[in-house]
Amino acid sequence: MFPASSQDQAAPRPAVFIDRDGTLNVEVGYLHRPEDVVLVPGAAQALARLNALGIPVVVVTNQSGIGKGRYGWDEFHAVMDRIAELLAPHGARMDAIYAAPHHERGQGDYAHPDHPDRKPNPGMLIRAAEEHGLDLARSWMVGDKALDLEAGRNAGCRSALVRTGYGSQVDGALADLVAADLPEAVDRILAGGLR
Repeated sequence: MFPASSQDQAAPRPAVFIDRDGTLNVEVGYLHRPEDVVLVPGAAQALARLNALGIPVVVVTNQSGIGKGRYGWDEFHAVMDRIAELLAPHGARMDAIYAAPHHERGQGDYAHPDHPDRKPNPGMLIRAAEEHGLDLARSWMVGDKALDLEAGRNAGCRSALVRTGYGSQVDGALADLVAADLPEAVDRILAGGLR
């Protein structure tokens, strides 16, 4: 997670919450190697558009692979660093990152069947709103799974389903907006006047 900026003390702002795997980057299953990171085509440019408008981009990702002991936090941070490297040439950035390692088959402290942070629970979004001065009612959650859409709804956000990753298997009726991918979702969110 990135530190809060001085802007976070101003009036609450809308944000775009983005799932990571299958939404921002291509789904590979338990992504933990930086060399396996491939951004969804156009994703960097989509984030750059949000950045240019001053709309916070917050990545919220379930990381059960950490909880299950498949990889650790060092690998997670290396992947996030690689994503940041791929975004930078396009003038794009993530303003904050939240990850939930908890899972019903997790190990130790991560063994939790229904942790408040694990999507579809809204804990990560609510914490981000509190820490960064975000207006959840004016925000969007973008993801490729039903649990992403439910997390957004549970936090009071609108939700956008992308058909990348696992999105082709999800009922579009669960979303406020259905798009082919993250770039289209951002285009349509912005066209609706998110400011």
